[in-house]
Amino acid sequence: MMAQYMEVKNQYKDCILFYRLGDFYEMFFDDALTASRELEITLTGRDCGQEERAPMCGVPYHACDIYINKLIEKGYKVAICEQMEDPKLAKGLVKREVIRIVTPGTNMSQAILDETRNNYLMCIFGCNEEYGLAVCDITTGEFRSCHVSSTAKLYDEINKYSPTEIIGNGAFLSCDLNFDYMKEKMKITISEAPSHYFNDDTCEDFIKRQFKVGSIDGLGIEDDQEDILISVGALLQYLHETQKNSLDHINRMDVYSIEDYMIIDSSSRRNLELTETLRDKQKRGSLLWVMDKTKTAMGARMLRNMIEQPLIHKDDIEARLDAIAELNNSVIDRDEIREYLNTIYDLERLMTRISLRTANPRDLLAFKTSIHLLPAIIQLLGNFYSDGLTEIREGIDDLHDLYELLDRAIVDEPPILIREGGIFKDGYLEDIDTLKNATTDGKNWIAELETREREKTGIKNLKIKFNKVFGYYFDVTNSYKSLVPDYFIRKQTLANSERYTTEELDRLAGVILGSSDKLVALEYNTYVELRDTLAAELTRVQRTAHNIAMLDALCSLSYVAIKNGYVRPDINNDGVINIKDGRHPVVEKMLNNDMFITNDTYLNNHESRISIITGPNMAGKSTYMRQTALIVLMAQVGSFVPAASADIGICDRIFTRVGASDDLASGQSTFMVEMSEVANILRNATKNSLLILDEIGRGTSTYDGLAIAWAVVEYISNSELLGAKTLFATHYHELTELEGKLSAVNNYCIAVKEDGDDIVFLRKIVKGGADRSYGIQVAKLAGVPDVVIARANEICNQLIDKDITTKLKEIKITNDFKPKNDDTQMSMFGSLAESQVIEDIKCVDLSNMTPMKALLYLNELQERLK
Repeated sequence: MMAQYMEVKNQYKDCILFYRLGDFYEMFFDDALTASRELEITLTGRDCGQEERAPMCGVPYHACDIYINKLIEKGYKVAICEQMEDPKLAKGLVKREVIRIVTPGTNMSQAILDETRNNYLMCIFGCNEEYGLAVCDITTGEFRSCHVSSTAKLYDEINKYSPTEIIGNGAFLSCDLNFDYMKEKMKITISEAPSHYFNDDTCEDFIKRQFKVGSIDGLGIEDDQEDILISVGALLQYLHETQKNSLDHINRMDVYSIEDYMIIDSSSRRNLELTETLRDKQKRGSLLWVMDKTKTAMGARMLRNMIEQPLIHKDDIEARLDAIAELNNSVIDRDEIREYLNTIYDLERLMTRISLRTANPRDLLAFKTSIHLLPAIIQLLGNFYSDGLTEIREGIDDLHDLYELLDRAIVDEPPILIREGGIFKDGYLEDIDTLKNATTDGKNWIAELETREREKTGIKNLKIKFNKVFGYYFDVTNSYKSLVPDYFIRKQTLANSERYTTEELDRLAGVILGSSDKLVALEYNTYVELRDTLAAELTRVQRTAHNIAMLDALCSLSYVAIKNGYVRPDINNDGVINIKDGRHPVVEKMLNNDMFITNDTYLNNHESRISIITGPNMAGKSTYMRQTALIVLMAQVGSFVPAASADIGICDRIFTRVGASDDLASGQSTFMVEMSEVANILRNATKNSLLILDEIGRGTSTYDGLAIAWAVVEYISNSELLGAKTLFATHYHELTELEGKLSAVNNYCIAVKEDGDDIVFLRKIVKGGADRSYGIQVAKLAGVPDVVIARANEICNQLIDKDITTKLKEIKITNDFKPKNDDTQMSMFGSLAESQVIEDIKCVDLSNMTPMKALLYLNELQERLK
């Protein structure tokens, strides 16, 4: 047995092997040491022919999911080695095989999965700093792929999907990403896949077999997208090798371009708190928390995906808005639909379990309940005529035949386990009914036959008896042998009696003897056939589930729109953003007294491209800018927005640079992080982007920071270089001098009411610039001691340089952003950068540096010299 264990373990060295022994899954050697520590279970030992006992621990097979989930949450992989034959019938050693490998990205346990979000597994194939990306949720069958042209964009896609597991090739694992952060903070399990996964021909063969096509031409993979082909094929190989199943529910693939949706980089997702808060990583306080009033798990996942991927095509946006407007106009019908949706379980994941043959009888009961009211939903949708809702209605199959089948078959309270029996209703299958009756009425049948034959033959003492050797038989004493009829068949002769049987008695005995075991076996086989019948309807159910999810998401957006007083935005391609009385969708819900102050926003591609916003801290600048970004994003999701009116020009990207944070893990200071994000924005934004920039340049000296902020505004305002619509909040009120010098710049400030040394924030954006930051007054409001406040005022009065405004007025605006001399450009580290690098190299202790640290240090030096 231990030899068999070691043979299996050698094939799955990167997994903890759950080795089935009777009623337990056992682990040995290093696996046992790891499992006992991580699961906090008792470590024992077992003699295995060696000097020392083999470390050993185990868990009950019926509760293994609990322990597997704990290991998966800690980032381990688990290989389940099952007994493939009945130990009672096995000749010699019981045959065992690994039937499935459970990993973070392939775990389908309902206990560990969040039903409102997808559990994504991602495969990344890197080549020449470009990447093919494939992502799959095995629990729903969703499969998507795209080409990514840079490491930065790859990181954004990883943040968008938030996979629990990533596999990749060596080129990906050596790219410039902070893998430690992804593993520790983002909780992503990352591993290198075997090299044979990335063979072109093998990948193409897997794709053809999985999607049942003769050629990949119709799948959306272009001839020059070899990286997509390899990432998709490698992911499919990984799924097949871990699941050891046909995976029929993965039957379509969506090849998309990143540019098909609004691009939101990772820092902007965090800053805007789309699906979780920045501080606590909780849903409450995020945009999703406000917008998600869905009734089904499928709808919740759909809505999350809609928020993560806003649209950029006007017709698609208008189609969603039309659907929401129509739902708003028929609130009674909408609410009735929502009530029906409330009875629908997770059809996508239920159908996956049915397709993978892991669904239990209660899953089938949930499936029946879920499809029961589909005809009523279809009927209600007949009252709507928008293209979006019409398309949904046409995409929903009432599945009435499947409902009738399940209604006839499954009892109202079925067992969880399929080998316990008691699954089917009376009348579904005659043989099952017969066996059921046999287990309860067998004695009555025997007594009735005995009475009938006694009266028929005239043998007064005729009895039916039973023993383990001969089973059931008629016992006739010798005194009545002459009355035995011809159809009695002799079984045994005794001294004082004869034992007989009849065809009817043999038939009854066959039914009664072992009827319980036969009933369980028959019910199991019948259940498997029923489940296979449902699995054959996979495509119908998946299409219906997708449309139910979209309907639920749209109904949620409609419900939120009416409840919160949102309006339908107008959508334009002219670059105009005109918001009247806009509100922050989250902040207004967090305020209990309805005291949120509304504000207007106007931006266009010409004279109002950039708004310089000044005013004190805590006055509402960041809230105002974020609300503008969120209103634009909500509009492009296809949602109504929190405003009196809104005309939204479609933005291809939203970038935010808000707040201060260190990235100590990669050795970057607050200012370095800030400048890196600014660099990313300036390099990747377009004239159709919306930029939210808060406190650029605050992490360095006043003059350096002011100079950087000034230059950034100049660069953005130049339509030939960038020309993006921008909200730029700053405490450098000197930047208000740019209004008039740059035609695209306009000054705004937060209105403040002064009362002596005190201030009151009015939280209203007004035209004009502030000439003060009120920092000392804010410090006073925060509770800084009065003596410190007094001294700060004294020092401030001495430091104020009244000539700085004059000097700023003398600065000439430039449109020339070309490098003067590439060989002599200074880095942000100052004019002595190169000499400082040389000095640092002289001090490096190479003898105590690993090759990896040397490469990282060399990369750092290179970045500094850039």
